[in-house]
Amino acid sequence: MEGEKRVVALLHGPDDKGLVAKVANWIYSHGGNILHADQHRDLEAEVFFQRVEWLHPVENWEIESKAFKAFVESLNMNAGIHLVNESPNIALFVSKTDHCFHDLVLRWRSSEYPGKIACVISNHNDLSEEAEHYGLPYYHLPVSKLNKSEAEGKQLAILEKYKIHLVILARYMQILSPEFVQNSPCSIINIHHSFLPAFVGAKPYHQAYQRGVKIIGASAHYVTEELDGGPIIQQDVARINHRHSVEDIIRRGKDLEKAVLSQAVRWHLEHRVLGYEGKTVVFD
Repeated sequence: MEGEKRVVALLHGPDDKGLVAKVANWIYSHGGNILHADQHRDLEAEVFFQRVEWLHPVENWEIESKAFKAFVESLNMNAGIHLVNESPNIALFVSKTDHCFHDLVLRWRSSEYPGKIACVISNHNDLSEEAEHYGLPYYHLPVSKLNKSEAEGKQLAILEKYKIHLVILARYMQILSPEFVQNSPCSIINIHHSFLPAFVGAKPYHQAYQRGVKIIGASAHYVTEELDGGPIIQQDVARINHRHSVEDIIRRGKDLEKAVLSQAVRWHLEHRVLGYEGKTVVFD
């Protein structure tokens, strides 16, 4: 609404009595109007989580946001505060496989995401024409063992240039170095073509075929220094049987990958994901 900002806060900390009421009262007493609120309690860790979305008067928001953060800290909690009307810049990292690339771009062009795909970075040149067709800047930066550090330095410079808020590894078939992950200015989401933690690393569909599994999956997760070990945001599965070839499994897996990755990206951009202790709470 005119004259108001739409705010989302993600809170977590030690569980205590009256936290929901205290947060709601602060928002009300500062002229806000709550639109959505959801909470979760980890019974084993005794940690409280909340996502609250509200309309707040525009006047003095910078001061008010600091006041809200100080209030949350007085409750021994942590807070991430976001404005809904922000349109964060996104970078896609791709290799040769194109299904997730096309799916994400078409969803963005259909205004499904509260963000903007600002650029595409690849270690191959295979998708350059497709990116040009979509009007997206395309950066071809070959990566090898000999030039990995140099190439990643150039990638980080591009992220800074476009003020990127989210990197999506849309089947980018390269392992990011710990230095890249540490120096990245933003979160990184990867789609792994298996139901993690099973079949990490290369060719998981071939691994699944060789093991004769009856279910395949796809996992979208945040990238950390541990290979395919970051907090999982979304997963899904499909049933297979002895009649399915590797090609059949790959085809079914691609459909899973697109759906799982797109959902994870949407939840992240809508500030519905709260990570802690290697896991996530997703307010879907």
